[in-house]
Amino acid sequence: MDKNAVFTATVLASTVATLLMALLSNLPFVLSAGMGLNAYFTFTVVKQMGCSWQLALAAVFTEGIIFIILSLTNVREAIFNAIPKPLKTGITVGIGLYIAMIGLKSAGIIISDKETLVRLLSFKVWGPQTCAALLTMFGILITGTFMYKKVTGSILLGILTTWILGIICEYTGLYVPNADLKFFSVIPNKIISAKFTLAPT
Repeated sequence: MDKNAVFTATVLASTVATLLMALLSNLPFVLSAGMGLNAYFTFTVVKQMGCSWQLALAAVFTEGIIFIILSLTNVREAIFNAIPKPLKTGITVGIGLYIAMIGLKSAGIIISDKETLVRLLSFKVWGPQTCAALLTMFGILITGTFMYKKVTGSILLGILTTWILGIICEYTGLYVPNADLKFFSVIPNKIISAKFTLAPT
């Protein structure tokens, strides 16, 4: 799928949904695409089941129409109430663990292994992957601390704090970007120049 198209569609859907939430219900909730469904769409429906992304999107569109119809009646609420609570909890935990695995894999904290499928990263050898993994763990720790202390904007502050620490690590040489390994620079001016520098004609 075209990355720019997906980005634009996500922004538009999030904007419209958030405005409707604000104007119709007067609640301070931001709505956006669910990461659990995104992961299911990508890794299960498209990659494992072999469906094309066009067919998968058509199924999502059809599901959306059905969901709207059900929401206008009491059928949706009846179906939701009919699901046993342990099953609801199990689904929530399962999706959470699935997303956590994707995040840990993307951060390099867990890596592929032929014998055990996945294993923890070895911190004995220093490199960009080791630094990125440590920054991720620090980010989770600081964000969790902010949330425990009930600091306003705890998630955003955790992201900003981790980003600033990453910039410091890159300036001091602790983190060395490696594009071949998909570890890129975190310094703003390098990010901007890498994304928007035009190739010579």
